[in-house]
Amino acid sequence: MTGGTAVVSDARMLAHDPGRSHPERADRLRVLLDHLEDAPGLVRLHPRLATEDELALVHTRAHIERVARTAGRPRVVFDPDTSASADSYEAARLAAGSLLVGCEAILAGEVANAFALVRPPGHHAERERAMGFCLFNNVAVAAAFLGTKGIRRVAIIDWDLHHGNGTQHLFEEDPDVLYVSTHQYPYYPGTGGAEEVGQGAGAGRTLNLPFPAGFGDAEYAEAFREVVLPVCRQFAPEFVLVSAGFDCDHRDPLGAMAVTPAGFTAMAQACTQLAGESAGGRIAAALEGGYDLRALVEGVDAVLAAMRGTGGSAPPVTGEARRVQAVLARVRATHAAYWRL
Repeated sequence: MTGGTAVVSDARMLAHDPGRSHPERADRLRVLLDHLEDAPGLVRLHPRLATEDELALVHTRAHIERVARTAGRPRVVFDPDTSASADSYEAARLAAGSLLVGCEAILAGEVANAFALVRPPGHHAERERAMGFCLFNNVAVAAAFLGTKGIRRVAIIDWDLHHGNGTQHLFEEDPDVLYVSTHQYPYYPGTGGAEEVGQGAGAGRTLNLPFPAGFGDAEYAEAFREVVLPVCRQFAPEFVLVSAGFDCDHRDPLGAMAVTPAGFTAMAQACTQLAGESAGGRIAAALEGGYDLRALVEGVDAVLAAMRGTGGSAPPVTGEARRVQAVLARVRATHAAYWRL
């Protein structure tokens, strides 16, 4: 395998317009493209459009066609939070395709790991429903795609402020995909309780850590150390995907968490460590939420540094580890039948 951390993005995704004053605005991607334009040492990969067959690995044909019909139309509203504009279908296919390109390059040994900087985000999109700013579920498409390429076990780690209801529901009966989510709870979309552990053959393959508002670096780092990594190590993924949302940053206007770049460093390093232990280093991240531009830039920088192995140690700036123990105790009790914790 050659070295190198890849960034996959495309300015065409700026054309997605969810509406005036919408928090998921084009500036979220523009600020990252500007910031990283001359950044040294990154491999630049060009995305492609995800095909309809690739999207259909997780979405119904009817849903794909519903989104496709928005092309060229100035405004199509899916729900009060989620709408499309003339170029949204292309942007959404590019968002999913960007992560696929990163995964393909990793599987081919062309790069060590990859970060897809995309919009619209994806983890709220259900099999047949756009919601929560999301049209297609980018990470879910990638996980299913990896399964077609011979990857037997995929871990999806989602540290976005919000619970990834779509990702959970798409894989909750699948024993080959482990979905892990830390999220502010109760909060939008209302799912993600600790008791939601998956169903049927997928029982135990959904690991939710519902956090009350106010948790910071120390609580997140402790949760990864004490529960997330132990479960993931027992699952032994062959590929790690990260739903990298930065709306749990203390500056984010939509959330009430207290994470700083030190917290994102700790989580990203835990994920890359896991990938190195069981997945041959194979890890790819996709941008989810994050609505403070400065926090977004600093969070992405922290993840890229962890992927490149240049992040160094970052002691917690906010939070107290003891405050997460009650949540972890509940999660351990709920998952006692599935994992050694």
